[in-house]
Amino acid sequence: MLHAALNRARFRWRALAGTAGIVSLAAGAGIVLAVFAGPAAGSKQAAHRVAGGRPFIDGAHLPPLLRLPGERTVLRYDIYCTPSDDAPERGCAGNGTVFVRPGASGPYQALRLTFDAQAVEGRYAAEVPAEIASSPTGFTYYAVLRDEVSGAAITLPAGGADAPQQSLPIADATVVDLGAHGFGFTRTPDATVAAAAWGTGPRDVGLEEGRLQAPIGASSFDVGPDGAVNLLDEANRRLLRFARGRVSSVPLQVDGTIADLAVAADGSLYVLESTGGDRETPTLRRFDPDGTPRGSWGTAERTTAAVRIGPNGPITLSYPSSEWMPASDGAQPLGVAAQADAGTVARPLPGGSAGVVAYRLRDGHELRLAVVGPGGVSHAWRILSATAIAEVQLAQLLGSKLVTVFAAYTDEQSEFEVLVLDPTGAVQQFAVPAAEWAESAPLARFRLDGSSLYQLGSTPSGVFVDRYDLGVN
Repeated sequence: MLHAALNRARFRWRALAGTAGIVSLAAGAGIVLAVFAGPAAGSKQAAHRVAGGRPFIDGAHLPPLLRLPGERTVLRYDIYCTPSDDAPERGCAGNGTVFVRPGASGPYQALRLTFDAQAVEGRYAAEVPAEIASSPTGFTYYAVLRDEVSGAAITLPAGGADAPQQSLPIADATVVDLGAHGFGFTRTPDATVAAAAWGTGPRDVGLEEGRLQAPIGASSFDVGPDGAVNLLDEANRRLLRFARGRVSSVPLQVDGTIADLAVAADGSLYVLESTGGDRETPTLRRFDPDGTPRGSWGTAERTTAAVRIGPNGPITLSYPSSEWMPASDGAQPLGVAAQADAGTVARPLPGGSAGVVAYRLRDGHELRLAVVGPGGVSHAWRILSATAIAEVQLAQLLGSKLVTVFAAYTDEQSEFEVLVLDPTGAVQQFAVPAAEWAESAPLARFRLDGSSLYQLGSTPSGVFVDRYDLGVN
């Protein structure tokens, strides 16, 4: 009964999920809050107040990453703040300015954010002038959010004018109309390549459980350069490696909380912790293939959803900017400012010639995807669905095609939809079970390696990784 209730809550959470499915609406508050990373209650930095009781301001924004010609564009920000412990009677009052320009160069135009009276509280908005929104190369922008009482301020995205948010036009998108999702018709996997029971034994995976909380375990995985499946067992502070029918254990010095994992071409392991310890942002840790630690450093923004391998090393998906930020330059870690200054909305892929942008509309029934290169958008798709679409787990190039995985859901059930796209439309489509008994890192359910799609799943008995062969050259 309890787990069924938790599942229903998860489906409702998905209805409010943002572009990548890792934000939710605070109950009764109308405020978008990141749910992965950031300090937990009772830690050294509480959710809305920094150590020492100083005044604190925070904000969230769902960027219009991909737009159709002529669409009215309103930039909306949720602003929330706390007063100083020394003067709580002063309260706080949000305000801010958006700086916007056509294209990616030239001077910015300042737009004052105005309070949205239709929102419950704390929402401010500014409409992008038509002459800027209609630019054939899109527009770029950033915002400065303030508390008028204390003077506290933040910039979104963190790179500000040096790495602004980007909104791109998609004039000739291929439309794929899925209609209503038919639940219960899922594809059988080609193989189960990893499996472990819950527990603390040498081949088990640890499970974190709490009162009235969904269980958490095996929060991420990745496929290594040798084809081995690396399963992050954060609860037991190790990694289980499945290769050629054998299982080996690799100890890892992690903090034991939910985390994401990426394996580089040289076998290096990158673990993105959901908390930062003494840091104010999440921690990224690097290990040799045998688990030897090789350093750790903080990410650019307070919430970081995922770590992947980019052209020059690990990249992280940060919020509230919704930008991919390089975390290192080769083997050299990048500082927070350098990460923020290099943020981009397109996920840069190894090789660096193209990136992918995924944007789920607020109404939950349309997903927009685009391949972006040096000359802008090379192709785009509009995925329409009568069944609500939730988090976009994967959007990645496979040769000349694009593979995407997203959740289709109702209040009572959920499955993942898999599409293989080319410029003409969907050349392959199938569904796989949600298999989400235990929580994972937000975007850690799927990996694409070669022409095979891998899924991390869980049941009350344990965890598994299934492989689906796409048959795409």
